Amino acid sequence: MKRRGLWWLLAIIVLLSLTLDVARAQHPMSSPAISYVLSMPQPQTHFFEVELRLSNLNEATLKKQGFFDVKMPVWTPGSYLVREYAKNMEGFVARSGAVMLNSQKISKNTWRIQYTGQPEVRVFYKVYAYELTVRTSFLDAEHGYVNGASMFVYVPQFKDAPATLTVRPFTGWNVVSTALVKAVGADFTYPISNYDVLVDSPLEIGTHRVLRFEASGVPHEVAQFGETKYDEKRLLTDYKRVTETAASIIGEHPCKNYTFIVHHLPVGGGGLEHQNSTSLQTSRTAYATEAGYIGFMGLVAHEYFHLWNVKRIRPKALGPFDYDNENYTHLLWVAEGITSMYDNYILRRSGLTTPEKYLEDVAGDINGTENAPGGRVQSLTESSWDAWIKYYRPNENSPNSTISYYTKGAVIATLLNLEIMHSTNGDKSFDDVMRLLWNEYYKKQGLGFTDDEMQKAVETIAGHSLDDFFRSYIWGTDAIDYNRYFGYVGCRLMDYNARNTEPFLGVNTSGATGKLTVSGVVRDSPAWKDGLSAGDEIISVDGVRVSDDVNKLLLAKKPGDVVTVQVSRAGLMKTLPVTLTNNPKKTFKIERVPNATATQEMLYKKWLYLVNQ
Repeated sequence: MKRRGLWWLLAIIVLLSLTLDVARAQHPMSSPAISYVLSMPQPQTHFFEVELRLSNLNEATLKKQGFFDVKMPVWTPGSYLVREYAKNMEGFVARSGAVMLNSQKISKNTWRIQYTGQPEVRVFYKVYAYELTVRTSFLDAEHGYVNGASMFVYVPQFKDAPATLTVRPFTGWNVVSTALVKAVGADFTYPISNYDVLVDSPLEIGTHRVLRFEASGVPHEVAQFGETKYDEKRLLTDYKRVTETAASIIGEHPCKNYTFIVHHLPVGGGGLEHQNSTSLQTSRTAYATEAGYIGFMGLVAHEYFHLWNVKRIRPKALGPFDYDNENYTHLLWVAEGITSMYDNYILRRSGLTTPEKYLEDVAGDINGTENAPGGRVQSLTESSWDAWIKYYRPNENSPNSTISYYTKGAVIATLLNLEIMHSTNGDKSFDDVMRLLWNEYYKKQGLGFTDDEMQKAVETIAGHSLDDFFRSYIWGTDAIDYNRYFGYVGCRLMDYNARNTEPFLGVNTSGATGKLTVSGVVRDSPAWKDGLSAGDEIISVDGVRVSDDVNKLLLAKKPGDVVTVQVSRAGLMKTLPVTLTNNPKKTFKIERVPNATATQEMLYKKWLYLVNQ
């Protein structure tokens, strides 16, 4: 009995020891009080000033180690490219009171600071911010924009600790727009639950106008920077229509508040999603035409739907984030492609576009997919995985070797939607896949999903195996049998360019330098086979001087003709005989089939939201 009791006591001791070890592993050290101060005393210089203050530092582990590290992210979630934000930093110093602490840069984005037990350490640095994109930060005499990953450093041990951010706007700037909620009684001080939230909460600072509306019971703000003209009533009405339609897909809204930051610029466009906000860029004239307006609302729909898809329903690799390295996944076709399918679909379902316009949009995605030679080389999963080195770093051969996970992903999502509707006789759609992922992986497990789990979710809703589909069209590069899927809804895909006899050379050109220069050669085209190269300056075709468009000189030719192309390559004249072929470009349209069955007609109306659902 005594020996048995001793073993019992030892077991308890071992169990307690293991429990403490687990606790230490999960919470390796106590968190200090962390605060950031963002200032901009001379905005015309384009420099933000940042202070990171670590107070109540009483950590035996740090003291024993004798140092701690501070890091700047190399990329920002949602934009899959290592951007090296530390390149814009300067003047990095660390102090304890009036004492300057020894600090040194030990890697491209890491600074090591001496620590001997000081209760408080303050880190100061400047960030040059003069690139106005949704992925970077910007400051000039008119306004400031902050993308957190490009602005704020962090201490790895304390990345999950709460903090505060205080913004000190330039004199006369009285508006800060962000999804962060102000501390009670503070002008521009915001409590932050952890560093990820700081990265995921962009700020617009200045004197911009703020519009407000409520959707799905959630207050929304629209920070409007830049000179532009718009119908405020219509704009807010359509924001509400788009956002409430997006929310209806999952059936619940995850936010207590939401912020749109919109930059109106001379040219450009794009967006970047965040957990409770988004940054959008569009042209100053975006609202002037109906096409431009609808295009902008499509951007709104895309970034807003990311609230669910990506920020919460996500591939396992996309959270928690490694800010030092690439975060690889095969599933960007889900993160971005499915979202791209939904942006046009939300416009249709909200009534902002007609059924005919939606069919044009779907056909447009198919045109983009089928006219990209790279689609025969790179699969959707490969496109997703290699986004870090290919999608955001295109070169002259990229169209021949890559496919967009946005565009082809949207096409694949559309076909899966049709497959599910057909398999369930219209009772279910891809919406049900999104709800399954939401409930199982976000709400229940709090985790991301794997490749196999994504396929299983689609198969669960469809009610049958989709191995062939995923193997051929997602993991592979097989030709897609479009009319199988469009046939479910009484439609067919027609190529209106199928019988063309237009001669084809196969070069893309640029005249930006005042010379007609080959910017790319189409894979397997006459130019590809007969030796034209990117960088060649085209001088003449069959002895006729080329001005601004080489194709004008081919109008009198026909497929099979041999033309003589004279080029200047690296300063040397070369003459190349090239045999023209038929233009392989496809121009697809989706048409109704005659004599559709009752089932096809029913599914067509459900697909295009021509009936109440």
